[in-house]
Amino acid sequence: MEPAEIIQHSGGVIGASWLMIALPLLGAAVLLLGGRRTDRWGHLLGVAMSLGSFVVAVAAFVEILGLPEAQRRQGVALYQFIPGIADMGLLIDPLSISFALLITGVGSLIHIYSIGYMSHDHDRRRFFAYLNLFVAAMLLLVLADNYVALFIGWEGVGLASYLLIGFWQFKPSAAAAAKKAFIVNRVGDFGLLIAIFTMFTMFGTVAFGDLSNQTVSGAIQSGDVSQGTITAIGLLLLLGACGKSAQLPLQSWLLDAMEGPTPVSALIHAATMVTAGVYLVVRSGAFFEAAPTAQLVVTIVGVATLLAGAIIGCAKDDIKKGLAGSTMSQIGYMMLGAGLGPVGYAFAIAHLIGHGFFKANMFLGAGSVMHAMNDEVDMRKYGGLFSVMKVTAATFIIGYLAIIGFPLLSGYFTKDGIIETAMHHNQILGWLAVVGAGITGFYMSRMVFMTFFGKKRWAEEAHPHESPSVMTVPLILLSIGSIVLGAFMILDNRLMRFLAPAVGLPEQLPGFHPFSVPGLTTLALVAAGVALAWFRYGAAEVPRIAPRGSFLTTFARRDLYGDALNEALFMRPGQWLTRIAVFFDNRGIDGLVNGLAAGIGGTSGRLRRIQTGYVRSYALSILFGAAVVVGALLYVGNM
Repeated sequence: MEPAEIIQHSGGVIGASWLMIALPLLGAAVLLLGGRRTDRWGHLLGVAMSLGSFVVAVAAFVEILGLPEAQRRQGVALYQFIPGIADMGLLIDPLSISFALLITGVGSLIHIYSIGYMSHDHDRRRFFAYLNLFVAAMLLLVLADNYVALFIGWEGVGLASYLLIGFWQFKPSAAAAAKKAFIVNRVGDFGLLIAIFTMFTMFGTVAFGDLSNQTVSGAIQSGDVSQGTITAIGLLLLLGACGKSAQLPLQSWLLDAMEGPTPVSALIHAATMVTAGVYLVVRSGAFFEAAPTAQLVVTIVGVATLLAGAIIGCAKDDIKKGLAGSTMSQIGYMMLGAGLGPVGYAFAIAHLIGHGFFKANMFLGAGSVMHAMNDEVDMRKYGGLFSVMKVTAATFIIGYLAIIGFPLLSGYFTKDGIIETAMHHNQILGWLAVVGAGITGFYMSRMVFMTFFGKKRWAEEAHPHESPSVMTVPLILLSIGSIVLGAFMILDNRLMRFLAPAVGLPEQLPGFHPFSVPGLTTLALVAAGVALAWFRYGAAEVPRIAPRGSFLTTFARRDLYGDALNEALFMRPGQWLTRIAVFFDNRGIDGLVNGLAAGIGGTSGRLRRIQTGYVRSYALSILFGAAVVVGALLYVGNM
């Protein structure tokens, strides 16, 4: 089944769906322009705008459910943007509304949680303004009906992430992390921009509705566009996705981004920025399905990243960086699913939605722990926190069980669906994904055991306590989603059927096979990872100071030497190139200009000495000149 045609819509809730973007954007504008006058109630406005956007998203979702499947792709024209190239409009279909519900729903819970977490920050109002801006930009990204509008939202997300990662700009590490995220993402953005230019050059349009599977495949068959061009577009789109979703080789910014306040980390990892790349690949399915090479590269990047993120997570003692490594890994699973075509799209999006709940749950849980431990992030200085933070611990453990794929929780259904689908396409990629699941069981269990169990390793000044209800209630709601969403989306292929008008439907619907060889092997490896973590970090005493470890441990602690590789391949050659350019500029271009100026100046200085100011000198000069003229005339006359 191919995606449905887009039908223009102007009435009802769908016709007013622009309010999803406008409300948080208005909130950001009021809070930023209102300044200190909005300090007392700014956080409440920020929450209200996000919740308002969520209400509109729910209403639009209900309206879509009431339409026949063939009419579930609704276009909303807003205004003429770039004549002849792109109009500003929205596309409300099952794919975009799924993202909108995640962004506004989880985003609103993060807003509410932030009321308590940022209660003592004197710039809380500015923080909520940036959160609203982040939500608005991400909504524009997923609701846009063409690549140009998507790119505006894409850049807005980059700007908002820069502002939030560097929110505590008085910390040099936070300022550096914000710049790093911004610069690394520019590499991916360049790829996306070139892809958009190429699309318009080849097809004369950048609208999603005009770039359907039939259009792309038809252009290849007619010879209007070469297979190589479509492959290049797919690879450039993947480069953009790798930047936003922190996939290899553009992953280096993600762990440093933990310098921002913890709600920012939750928003980036669960509901906004890192999910953008997965959305881009699924939305651009027409190009990837027509370019098998690009599709294969997507799956390879996904598998490589899911293993790299898992390995990094095994060695991190910083609780937020450990979770960041797990985000890399889980987005890798989503990329793997997205690269498998229509049969994998639903599993990728299901895992993305489930991950949005349990990863937000765990990041906010980590923030609750930090809130109780005087902002300490080193898990080696935790231990035994379950007894004093029961709600935080219980909700965090639910998220942990979901992410490792504990039976009947969300991750069990969504991640296993990706693994099993990968097995049918490529055995090597499928078994590597199984290995990644086993490593996930180890490093996530390590995190739980080091934080909530074992002996207390707190500092003397630490007095851990449960967080206020404004922080724990969002944790409870997120944990409920972590439990039930996976089964609801995957069983009976509910999400796959719902997404069909937007992304198509495979010829044969997959089933869920919990007792398949890959499924049972995955459970066995996860159990082995949990057991190993228990013996090393649960039953055994955890030293407060990290031991030196092996080469592999150092390799993981240093993020697989990603920064060192970037420095060797790009930064240092760039420095040398800059020095050569400066030398050439100083000695070459400036040398020529300065030499010419010096020559004219020197000549002028010498000629100036003739001007003495004495009349007798001038008279002698006139006499000499007259003699030269007379002599010249006499010489010419005698010739």
